[in-house]
Amino acid sequence: MKSVKPGRGPSMMGAFGSAAAVVFGIIWTFAAMSMGAPGFFALFGIVFIGMGIVNTIYNYRNATGKNRFSAFDITDGSEESDSLDEYFAKERQREKTAFDSRDVTLDESKNFCPYCGNTVEDDYVFCSNCGKQLPQ
Repeated sequence: MKSVKPGRGPSMMGAFGSAAAVVFGIIWTFAAMSMGAPGFFALFGIVFIGMGIVNTIYNYRNATGKNRFSAFDITDGSEESDSLDEYFAKERQREKTAFDSRDVTLDESKNFCPYCGNTVEDDYVFCSNCGKQLPQ
């Protein structure tokens, strides 16, 4: 199984940012308690501190650890089946069936650019839409 891991730099920046959030939470809590604000303001600061500590530890371990968290796991089809691929394969088949059942007739008197599908006149050498030279 292959995996995509976040870079060490962004993880360390996340650790510093989370540590700054912890400091802000401490200041917020002391300020709220010293001003006599309602209790939920101080509780908000404590929750902010707790979340910041957890986030700081997580990001620091991701930045310095040998076995880092994988942001995405990339697997081969032989390793693990992908349920979304199965779902979208059914959707594509349903769309194809619906398209094939429509009565589509082409106007043979019009010419189309083989590169972009734009309609072109018989005497055009280049497509007016994509600019590529048309086959003669």
